[in-house]
Amino acid sequence: MMIKATDIRKGMVITIEGVNFVVVDFAHHTPGNLRAMVQTKLRNMNSGSLVDKRLRSVDQIEVPYVETKEFEYLYSSGDEHVFMDSETFDQLSFTPEMLGDSMQYLLPNSKVTVKYVADKPVSIEVPSSIDLTVTETAPELKGATATNQYKEAILETGLKVQVPPFVQIGEKIRIDTNTGAYVSRVK
Repeated sequence: MMIKATDIRKGMVITIEGVNFVVVDFAHHTPGNLRAMVQTKLRNMNSGSLVDKRLRSVDQIEVPYVETKEFEYLYSSGDEHVFMDSETFDQLSFTPEMLGDSMQYLLPNSKVTVKYVADKPVSIEVPSSIDLTVTETAPELKGATATNQYKEAILETGLKVQVPPFVQIGEKIRIDTNTGAYVSRVK
């Protein structure tokens, strides 16, 4: 299957010159009077090395067949993060390179989607939003409105986010995992 370079997304697997890469990060650029382009950071699935690659917006990119499986996060021990296949109950441990920044959103028993290419796990996808509890933040500022005054909060996974001044310790908040930003309070 072929897609335009502008349709590339984080976590996607693409093939360039016969080599499969996982998209670690991407950014669309439209500099002044030049043509639009997509700046990508890719992880080579064979060697594990990171590569920066600039693609023109009109480039056609090959996408290999990707199989997805649901896994459940069990526990971490040092750099080893153990997940269980929800169907077969097989346990696998994934490297920090494959997980990227996903671990800052995961608690034990969280469900994730693992992408496979040719029976090899290549990337992990967390839900688009996740609810976490605030464990540390400054006290509510009296008289502060929810305009542009944000304060830092530390969540139960150790993730640091900017939250409105009314958010307090012990509250559950929803985080957008694509941007790492506060979305709302959760009842």
